[in-house]
Amino acid sequence: MILVADSGSTKTDWLLKLPTDEVKQFRTAGLNPYFLSEKEIVKILQEQATDMTAHAADVTEIYFFGAGCSSPDRHEIVSNALSQLFTKSYISVDSDLLGCAYATCGHEKGLCCVLGTGSNISFFDGEDIHDGQHGLGFVLGDEGAGTWFGKTLITDFLYGNMPPEISVKFDEEYHLDKEIVIKNVYQASNANSYLATFTRFISGIRSSEYAQSLLRKGLVEFIETNIKSYPQYHKYKCHFVGSIAYVFTDELKEICKENGIHIGKIIKQPIHDLLTFILSREV
Repeated sequence: MILVADSGSTKTDWLLKLPTDEVKQFRTAGLNPYFLSEKEIVKILQEQATDMTAHAADVTEIYFFGAGCSSPDRHEIVSNALSQLFTKSYISVDSDLLGCAYATCGHEKGLCCVLGTGSNISFFDGEDIHDGQHGLGFVLGDEGAGTWFGKTLITDFLYGNMPPEISVKFDEEYHLDKEIVIKNVYQASNANSYLATFTRFISGIRSSEYAQSLLRKGLVEFIETNIKSYPQYHKYKCHFVGSIAYVFTDELKEICKENGIHIGKIIKQPIHDLLTFILSREV
């Protein structure tokens, strides 16, 4: 059996291919080794993936692609955690960017962008990704991502910069004050996921001038900071993966067109395309 995972900071999607060719899908919390220890990852899997780990003895290969898995020491945290539950499996751990590139570019050259809870970009040469100076996380980066929009919404609300009618709606939905925000951002774990949850508010006010201005500002900042850092960006298709890119496809397409960016795939979750790619390599 082959098990493939696509993990962000918020959630992890898993596909298990059975010998009968049936594919089972599972979901757990995100398993980002920047925020979780080996022990915490094991605990999450034990608590949230009992139906999946029940097949552990028969899983021969695991391909895990995750946020925060861009260095050998982070690979090891995830690999060690998985090996405690899947004792007979070959385990491969790579970055979510490589997984997104496989799912979108296949074997073709192109730019692959992540616009979900966090944001990132890489150039894929048809075989491997070339990391740039991006992916700085929600404190220093994440332009155009859920965390960026969440931070902006919260600060606009607390500073009184939201239009009054929208501020009232925001207050009715979240009942926030400075103390609550400080506690969740600076003291609780997974602050990035906390911030990203506020992005759904934008969908409810999407047609408003405020929401459209906010979306444009965030997406333009992602393009200027990330895509345009590649001088030859206009020569390749630019693919997008993640909930922000998927939900706000119309706005993204319009802004990309204005900037001469040739859009390829826009997919919410790369997991199914990723499994197809992995299986094609097995043949």
